[in-house]
Amino acid sequence: MIYLRLIWSYLKIGLFGFGGGYAMLALIEKEIVGPGWVSEQMFTDIVAISQMTPGPIGINSATYIGYVAPGEYSEALSSPVYGILGSILCTLVVILPSFLLVAYTSHLIHRHRDSDVVQGIFMGLRPVVVGLIASAALLLMNGANFGTETTDVLWSIAICVAAFVMVHIIKWHPILIMCLAGLAGWIIY
Repeated sequence: MIYLRLIWSYLKIGLFGFGGGYAMLALIEKEIVGPGWVSEQMFTDIVAISQMTPGPIGINSATYIGYVAPGEYSEALSSPVYGILGSILCTLVVILPSFLLVAYTSHLIHRHRDSDVVQGIFMGLRPVVVGLIASAALLLMNGANFGTETTDVLWSIAICVAAFVMVHIIKWHPILIMCLAGLAGWIIY
């Protein structure tokens, strides 16, 4: 049944999704697009919607995928009731491992935060998180986001580079950059 498979997938995502939502994107894609519950195009749309809505991207995407996956899996499950059930299940399951882990280990980490072992663990996890976020960036550099025609790809790369420069070098506010990128996309495409 789709719900058990979603629970199993989001339990794995919740257990091994270190570094936040962007670091989880590669794992989410493998677990959700791989079995064919959503297409790659729908996945990139879900990521975009999850970025625009308030809250963590991992939880937002779990809620949205939980809603659409039952209907994509079977026409008999296309009712909003099944989607709402999937949303609730996926959202609760993706946060459950983190909640339990933080509840169990927070006092231990706080008590031993100056320990060489704890410091070593965090020093080992930091580069992994950066790598996972970089992996998410590469994952999103696909035909669905950048286009397949040469001119579309070149325009998309130009917008990407311009946004990077405006945020990290010129230090413009990210909301302004998103508005300008939307305007540029509307004009160009």
